[in-house]
Amino acid sequence: MPKRVAKKKTEKKETRVTRLPDVKPGKYADGLPLNEIQYLECKLILRPNRFTSRKSFFDFAKIMRRPAAETKVVFSSEDFVDAPLQIREVLFVDTADFRFYNNAFILRRRVPYEDGFPVGDPEIVFKFRHPDIQTAAQMDVRPQIFGDYRIKFKAEALPFKDHLGGMRILFSHNVQFPFSHVHENNAGWKVVPGEADSMDTLVRVFPALGRLKKSPGEKVELVGETIVEEVLQDIGVLDFGDGTSALANVALWRARGDHRPLIGEFAYELKFKRRQDLREKALRRAEAFFVALQDAAKDWIALGATKTGVVYRLKGNPPHAHE
Repeated sequence: MPKRVAKKKTEKKETRVTRLPDVKPGKYADGLPLNEIQYLECKLILRPNRFTSRKSFFDFAKIMRRPAAETKVVFSSEDFVDAPLQIREVLFVDTADFRFYNNAFILRRRVPYEDGFPVGDPEIVFKFRHPDIQTAAQMDVRPQIFGDYRIKFKAEALPFKDHLGGMRILFSHNVQFPFSHVHENNAGWKVVPGEADSMDTLVRVFPALGRLKKSPGEKVELVGETIVEEVLQDIGVLDFGDGTSALANVALWRARGDHRPLIGEFAYELKFKRRQDLREKALRRAEAFFVALQDAAKDWIALGATKTGVVYRLKGNPPHAHE
């Protein structure tokens, strides 16, 4: 009688995304509970030399088709062929010794352009980015302003720093608001010429920076003496199934003035109210696609870089970031 072979139980492989740690319960100083992750953003940092025209953004879209098919992700770009390019001006401020960035903070201003002219209100973005979720959650990034602001707590997925084919996670605790929401007399900030470069001013608006202040009258400055021009193109939609989809875009950062290319980025973002709202099957596909795309796009990828990090290194004085 032939010997019966016991069937092996196939265990589901747990992905890097589905095993994201939870934020341990806690409160900020005013008693409000710690923020929870509500965004998952997958990013590939790209070499900028391939982006020479609007068409070149869609050349990257062609690269996405094979890994999408292999991982059963539906990628559609037909509706984006005529989508307009978006232009934004981005600048970073920090102390001369990069105290913000060296302590995992980023402070930037972003201005959208339309038909060659700035439109709307400049947007202020203040973020704390760290590989430990609890450290990121406990950092209270809320500004002391009377106007509204928006908190975005993200898990950011990037390839490993030294090789392709995997995923590492950074946790980015952000707040963003229009500059006009900082009104005169808000938290002692009078928006007048000469105030914008004051560390004292920034600490009044962003109390989290208080621990970095060394002496009264300190100044902050434009990082790298460079204003960045961001050229962004939406290139399609990724459908991971179970009602989970994400807009995909490619961006090029170049120096304002001489248009020197600095760095590129491909990204897609999933938004959710609660972690339980994310379907495990869709998350597995999102991660599998992200890993497969790294192989397909290996000639495009700049390993170990971030967009912000490239700007900070422009003057040859590399900071010590938590990235």
